This record gives sequence, structure tokens and C-alpha cells, in this order.
Amino acid sequence: MSGLQALAQEMIWFDKSRYDEAERCFYEGTNGIPQTPQERDASTILQDIAKARQSIQQSLARSQNASKSEDQSELVSRLKCVELDNENLHNVVDDLRSMLLKLESRMAVLENSQAPAPKTAPVNKKSKVEEHNGVDDDDDIDLFGSDEEDEEAERIKAERVKEYSARKAKKPVLIAKSSILLDVKPWDDETDMGKLERCVRSVQLDGLLWGASKLVPVGYGIKKLQINCVVEDDKVGTDILEEEITQFEDYVQSVDIAAFNKI
Repeated sequence: MSGLQALAQEMIWFDKSRYDEAERCFYEGTNGIPQTPQERDASTILQDIAKARQSIQQSLARSQNASKSEDQSELVSRLKCVELDNENLHNVVDDLRSMLLKLESRMAVLENSQAPAPKTAPVNKKSKVEEHNGVDDDDDIDLFGSDEEDEEAERIKAERVKEYSARKAKKPVLIAKSSILLDVKPWDDETDMGKLERCVRSVQLDGLLWGASKLVPVGYGIKKLQINCVVEDDKVGTDILEEEITQFEDYVQSVDIAAFNKI
């Protein structure tokens, strides 16, 4: 047997130094033997790392809480804005409802005033002719008699036509009129509504008469001018009225017809 083969069969503990070192550390820790400076420095670094990690976690938690509080405050402010807008819209709806009720009542009054008059009994034309000529009811006109009687009947007929034409010429002509409610909207909430109303009323046309007006809130601090006017249908049309008002483009954004009623 060679020397290498004999050495290979020997049982040698090559890692004994490592196990000895581990055993020494164990007993030192058990018996409370102080650590070396290198070990103390390592433990101090570990403690600093743990403290830094804890402070980072605390700062992250604080920042998260602050962001949550900011989000909540922003949500509360937005809810307040929504509630304010909702209240303004409710006011506008109430105003429109009251205006609609007023218009319905006015329409009912107009319909009652325009109801057809009861029919009267037919008038005997013959009696009117006889009264006009001073003829008694018992005296009859014979249209198929002599030529003189025919001429007399023609003369009476011509006089009646002449009188009817004169009465018709003296009778006043019925002028068709309409009541219009206009919505005049400004550009923004900084528009001078008093100046806007003066500009609207400065429009003067033949057959145009301005009436009452008021400011109606629309929303976000903006108000529109609601003004009433009476026009003669043959002289003033809605297109001409809108063109005249929208000429004041520094104050007027648009003009809408809110209501249109015949008088």
C-alpha cells in the first residue's frame, strides 16, 4: 500500500477550527462575555439602520394621513359647491313655475274674453227699410209693379249701400297686437344689468310699447333680464326686435322669446 492510499483512508477533521470558533462564541454569549469592538460597532450600525427604517415608516404614514385629509377637505368643498348650485337651480325652477302659472291664468282670461257672443234673432230687413223710408208696416212695396216702383226700389237699394259703406268707413279698424316676454342674457356676472336694461328700452319702434321687467337668477351669479312688451303685429316682428336688441353686443349675449300671446 502506497503512502497516498494510506492517507486517503485516515479519518481527518479538516473543519475543526470552524467548529471550535462557533463553540467559543456560543459559550461567550451564554456566560455574558463582552463583545469585541467590531461586534459592538456592527450592532450599533444595525440599531441605527432599524431606527432609520422606523423613522421612514413614520414619515410615510404621516404623509399618507396628510394626503387623505387634503382629499377629504377638497371633497367637502366640492360638495358645498354642488349644494349651492343645486339651490340656485331650485330657485330658477320655482321662478319658472310661478311664471308658467301666471301665463296659464292670463291665457284663461284671454280665452274667456275671446269667446263668441251669443247669436241674436235675425232682424227683419224689410221692417228696417220701411222704417228708414217712413213707410208703415202695413204698406208693402211691389217690386214687380210699374217702372216707377222699380226705380224707387233701385234708389232705396243704392242709398242703403251708400249708408253701409259710410258706416263701415267710420268704424275703427281692429289692430292685431301681441304680448311678448323676452329673456335677454348677458355675457357674464360682471355685466351692468342696469345699463343693459336701459339699452333694451332705448329701442323705439312704431307699434312697440315696453312694459314691466325683472332680473331672474340663472346660476353662478349670472342674472338675465326678463322684460315684457306689446307690439302691433303689422308693424313690429320678433325678428326685427331681436336684431335691434342684439346690436348692443357689449352687454347682450342673446335674446330668447319666453312667451308669445295674442291680445
